[in-house]
This record gives sequence, C-alpha cells and structure tokens, in this order.
Amino acid sequence: MTATNRRRVLLAQPRGYCAGVDRAVVTVEKALEQYGAPVYVRKQIVHNTHVVSSLEKRGAIFVEDTSEVPEGAIVVFSAHGVSPQVHEEAQRRQLKTVDATCPLVTKVHKEAQRFANQDRDIILIGHTGHEEVEGTSGHAPENIQVVESPEEVDQVEVRDPDNVSWLSQTTLSVDETNQTVHALREKFPNLLDPPSDDICYATSNRQDAVKEMAAQCDLVLVVGSDNSSNSVRLVEVALDAGASTAHLIDNASMLQEEWLSDVATVGVTSGASVPDTLVTELLERLAGLGFDSVEDVRTAEENLTFSLPKELRKDLRAEQAQQS
Repeated sequence: MTATNRRRVLLAQPRGYCAGVDRAVVTVEKALEQYGAPVYVRKQIVHNTHVVSSLEKRGAIFVEDTSEVPEGAIVVFSAHGVSPQVHEEAQRRQLKTVDATCPLVTKVHKEAQRFANQDRDIILIGHTGHEEVEGTSGHAPENIQVVESPEEVDQVEVRDPDNVSWLSQTTLSVDETNQTVHALREKFPNLLDPPSDDICYATSNRQDAVKEMAAQCDLVLVVGSDNSSNSVRLVEVALDAGASTAHLIDNASMLQEEWLSDVATVGVTSGASVPDTLVTELLERLAGLGFDSVEDVRTAEENLTFSLPKELRKDLRAEQAQQS
C-alpha cells in the first residue's frame, strides 16, 4: 500500500469487444431472429464463455464439427475462420452457411492463397491447434508450416531459403511475434513480409493500453476466458511491462480478495471477445472492496465497424422488401 493509502483502479481504454467480435455475435443474434431457433454454430462463435452461454439460451447450438449439424440446417462459421474443406463439407451436406469470419482473418487467408500461388513456403506464426491457425493453414496446406516461438525457428526446413514468406495469427503478442520474425529473418535474409500487419488493430491497441498502465499496477486483472488467445496474451503483456501480478478471470466472481492484500493500484482490462457488462460487474465488486476511484488510461480511439455477412444481409433485405 502506498503512503497515501489511496486505492484506485486504472481502467484500460480501449478494451473489450472489437469490430470482428461484435459482428460475429450480432450475426448469431440476427440469424436467430431471421431463421428462428435452432441455429447451429461451428465452434465457439468467439472465445468467451459468457457470450456462448447467452447465445445458447436464445437457441444457438454450438458444435465442434460440421458433421454434427443436421442436413439442410443453418450453420454459422465462427469469427476465427474455417478452411475451404469445411465450406466444401457444408455444401455436400446442403447446409445453409453464414460465414462470420472476421474480415481481418479473411485478409490473412487471402495472403496465404497469394503466397501459395507464388509457390512460396509460408511460415505461419501462431498456436498449433487454435481454430484460426487451422483455418488459415487449410487455405494453403502444402505450403504452410506453423511456428509458435523464436526457439522453433531452428527446426524450420524449406525448399528454397530465398522464397519464404511469413504470416501470423491475428491475436498474438506483438512483441513476441516481432521476436519470432527477427529469428526467421536471421535464418532467411530474404524473408518476405505480408503486405500489412496480420495482428489485428484491436489486439495491438489492447496490448498498448496495458503496457501504458502496467508499471503503475500492483495487480492487473484481465477479464476473459482461458481459451481466448488475445486475453491470455494481455496477462503476459502486463507482466512483461512491469505489473507486479496479473490474473485472467472469466468474471467478477473469480476475483480472490486475498489478491488485493497490500495492493494500492489495480489495472483492469478485458479481451477482445468480452462484453463490457463483465467489466462493469468487476468494477462494482472492486468498489465494494474499497477500490472506488477509477481512472481511464486511454491510448487509442476505435471506430471501425464491419457489415454483417453477405448471406445474412441478403435474407434480411429480402424480408424487408416483403414487408414494405
């Protein structure tokens, strides 16, 4: 505790929903309104247990694989994206598909296809097994190999060291990704970059806000689910940037009061798939424990929005035309 005994909360801005997550969640909500329940969703629409539970209560059914969806039913593809093989399977089974893949993930898919068309070896920096990595790899399976860290670069083997490109998962730590790219460039001096950064603006912005406040914090609380890559990265970024302690919590009930012992400043942020109601509930709980002074730490403004998937827009317009 500081000499003034002043307890405060530093609240990161921006935090929470990004444009891609907002689009994906609204897509499922609109699909339920337009087509009626049930609407099937392949994988979690976004990596947040609260969001998934809320949509389940409204009639969404989450499945691990397209094969679990009854023939002819409606299926929404999650914000993390899918491979062409998943689209083909859905077509074979005559499923009506609504593709909620984040446009920034789609951009990476197109980059993978373009590099593959140039017959380049592609190093995809990301977490093996993550849905986004699996989806991107499926767009150029013969060309892509996944690397998780700089330590794995030594194991990379390619056909032509002068014909190598790199891409990345959109939700990684910016600093760790740069370290991996540096190691790749040392091994492959002619390494070709993607046309623009693959790590999405929201991931970068949320990490920058945490970096700005972390050194002032005795404790940083990141609201997010443990399968959310960008939320997990925020905990790592907070510790690397000087926070004494950092924890990932799904909601306010997971806050342990002993964490607040001898703490003067608590930093609060949330992952890009977290509704702000969960942050509000955490702030209310902290206020009840004496942390009722809240200061914003703002490092960026966000106003990007994405239109709904074209399949859904078409059906919504058709219904509006019938009603008019």
